[in-house]
Amino acid sequence: MTVRVILTDIEGTTTSIDFVHQVLFPYASRMLPEFVRRHQQDDEIADILQDARTAAGEPDASLDRLIETLQTWIEEDRKVTALKALQGQLWRRGYENGDFTAHVYEDAAACMRRWHADGISLYVYSSGSVAAQKLLFGHSDAGDLTPLFDGYFDTRIGHKREADSYRAIVAEIGAAAGDILFLSDVAEELDAAAIAGLQTVQLVRDEQVEPGTHRIAHDFAEVEL
Repeated sequence: MTVRVILTDIEGTTTSIDFVHQVLFPYASRMLPEFVRRHQQDDEIADILQDARTAAGEPDASLDRLIETLQTWIEEDRKVTALKALQGQLWRRGYENGDFTAHVYEDAAACMRRWHADGISLYVYSSGSVAAQKLLFGHSDAGDLTPLFDGYFDTRIGHKREADSYRAIVAEIGAAAGDILFLSDVAEELDAAAIAGLQTVQLVRDEQVEPGTHRIAHDFAEVEL
């Protein structure tokens, strides 16, 4: 089948899991208490914090209790939309202050540039917030990659292991499901995408990835369109 659109995951696919877990998560956890206390009255942050209270099932949680909960969620890598939005705010400070740049695999950057030049539309779907996705690709080791992408999706459109999320993405993109290729390292995400009619390739960059039933590539250069 023809591939007109590529939808890609980030963690473990375009970007090392180690960067996320050893750089981004510890930075967010370390900076979170001071940031939340300073900005809790800002409209955007206040809304995020209230969403976090709702997600925790503690609508009246104190600020100290909420900070403790958010830091626990970071440790557990919980896919909570409010947490992801807050992490995006914290990471923005880190990128803009030059505290770090984002890891992107050389093969991923090179292939995405080539696909874009060939007229293939590129989109991102990650559990990290759209803001965090744009920051990562805008401040990558390979430079600003954001001009390559036509759009971004996060868990606001649905969770990544649910077929309806991919149906919603197909509707947003406006292409036929069969013309879209989804790249991810997680077999369960690819299963959901396949149910929705998307083409799939699993990135197996190391032995820790559990292969599923999908086509496999060990890097982006092995992805056949």
